[in-house]
Amino acid sequence: MKLYRVRFLPDNLTVRVEDGTDLLRAAAQAGIELRSHCGGEGTCGRCAVAVKSGAAELLPGFVPRALKGQGLVPACRTLVRGDLDVEAPQSSRVELHQVLLDRGGGPGALSESAISRRYRLDPVVRKVELQLEPPSLTDSRSDLARLLAALKAAAGVEGATIELDALRRLPRALRDGGWRATALVFGPRPPRVIDVAPSLKASYGLAVDIGTTTVVTLLLDLETGATIDRRGTYNRQARFGDNVITRIIHAGETPGGLDELRQAVVDTINGLVRQGLESRSLGASDVGAVVVAGNTTMTHLFLGLPPDHIRLEPYIPVAATFPVVPAGQLGLIAHERAPVLCLPAVASYVGGDIVAGALATGIGEAKGVELLIDIGTNGELLLGNREWLMTCACSAGPCFEGVGITSGMRASPGAINRVDIEPQTLEVRLSTVGGAPPAGICGSGLVDALAKMRRAGIIDRAGTFQLDRPPRCRVAEDGPEFVLAWGEGESGPSRHDVVVRESDVKNVLRAKAAMFAGVRVLLRAANLAMKDIERVWIAGAFGNYINVPDAVRIGLLPDLEPERYTFVGNASIKGARLGLLSRRALEDAAVLARRMTYLELSAETTFMDEFMSGIFLPHTDLSLFPSVRD
Repeated sequence: MKLYRVRFLPDNLTVRVEDGTDLLRAAAQAGIELRSHCGGEGTCGRCAVAVKSGAAELLPGFVPRALKGQGLVPACRTLVRGDLDVEAPQSSRVELHQVLLDRGGGPGALSESAISRRYRLDPVVRKVELQLEPPSLTDSRSDLARLLAALKAAAGVEGATIELDALRRLPRALRDGGWRATALVFGPRPPRVIDVAPSLKASYGLAVDIGTTTVVTLLLDLETGATIDRRGTYNRQARFGDNVITRIIHAGETPGGLDELRQAVVDTINGLVRQGLESRSLGASDVGAVVVAGNTTMTHLFLGLPPDHIRLEPYIPVAATFPVVPAGQLGLIAHERAPVLCLPAVASYVGGDIVAGALATGIGEAKGVELLIDIGTNGELLLGNREWLMTCACSAGPCFEGVGITSGMRASPGAINRVDIEPQTLEVRLSTVGGAPPAGICGSGLVDALAKMRRAGIIDRAGTFQLDRPPRCRVAEDGPEFVLAWGEGESGPSRHDVVVRESDVKNVLRAKAAMFAGVRVLLRAANLAMKDIERVWIAGAFGNYINVPDAVRIGLLPDLEPERYTFVGNASIKGARLGLLSRRALEDAAVLARRMTYLELSAETTFMDEFMSGIFLPHTDLSLFPSVRD
């Protein structure tokens, strides 16, 4: 097979790829992640690049008219047939994701310290320093017997077993250390010795949230429980599609596709871990345990389990509880025998992330009825208390994370997160994440924008544009749009303007309708009314900035008093953190998963009726939103 050189501009990065490789894969090989919402099917037009010189074969594929006029082609449908120079514009790249701080100790926020108070520090892996009695002619116990006796005496560890690899190293470790040794012990029950050495530094652990769009890691000191490093970035699986269905299809129908997806997420995690360890002058062997939370599909792809039947009726995963796997077997940067534990799932579309959220919020211990809303690409809902728990999932799509929106972006610096529109003049006041110049709009900004556009009469209850008042309210090539921020100067069209199009509005309406319909179905199944919900937990990065009154005005959230709402932030990573720091929390997670009754919305005859009723601002039934009606 012939190899050709592909040079990407303006980075000046060069790779050599086989003849017939598409430019989407070539870019990934060069370390450039291009947007690919359709998973390389040539239908979304987001991975557009410009072939500056060389031989390429263009297959049929979609590119927006404006980009086609600039000479751009879809990278996923452009094959390398010779040496190439290719320009990858910034607009086609996946922007770097920045972990947002949760709403700390602010009003209506749930802090890490408040969560941690429910569990005492008892990490899933602990390091035990030992002094053993040396053997003699009158004490002929085996090396293992001495080790187990020392563990019981020093740390009260009883009934422990030992990994074969650790047992093989045991004789030398004990004698090299002069009968002083350090054992790495993994719980909960029965305890297992996974490593023994004269000295071990592995007193750190890793909590991981694998989201469909982003991946977040926390590096923890297992001796103190302190979080010493937190990082996040986009999930590199995104080049295979922006939702779980396109990735499941890629895993099942593309030769080697499952391995590609597994390696992509492992590379994502390792990139974050490497940065975190280097910033603290630590090594891979210092990480003694890993706890992972993610939805069911993400967990399957991380472990390399075939996800094919998750998307096929009757929607059955390979497993809902997962084996403990050594980090070395998965290729993670950690102690090669560090246990990797994935929080249990409930069903195909309710996974370890919602179990982690239940663990973090304590919803399973509540006296009154509480609702957990995890707004992400795959929206998940949990309703209940200490007596019962019901859960479901509704595909909101990635629009609340800025994906599939004309000027959409994740909640990173420059993303518009607050909008106000003066109804008479249509002048806009806005704020951005980090106070940076407007670069796009994130989910919370979209919610604000829709509420204010409706109030100003720009859109009607169906989301259709009603005004043509240039320069902000205008009709562009792709339909009506409203300009939130000018890209150049104070007015005038620019391809860099931050806009909300009618198609974006319809996208958000479908997403919010799915979420609210899910809430209605759960309440009906429990024979409850909206007013019976005593507390609503809002999880996800989206919840960091969401304006509750505006979310109610568009019909995304129930019309309840603001004081009933509590922001959790990233509940998935917080639950994974708890599981890492407390063996009892890990056991509680398993119990919570078993307690949850799953409702499959595709089998619920009322869901589609509720969904269709919700595709209006705020809803067709205004009695559900008295504060908006009034």
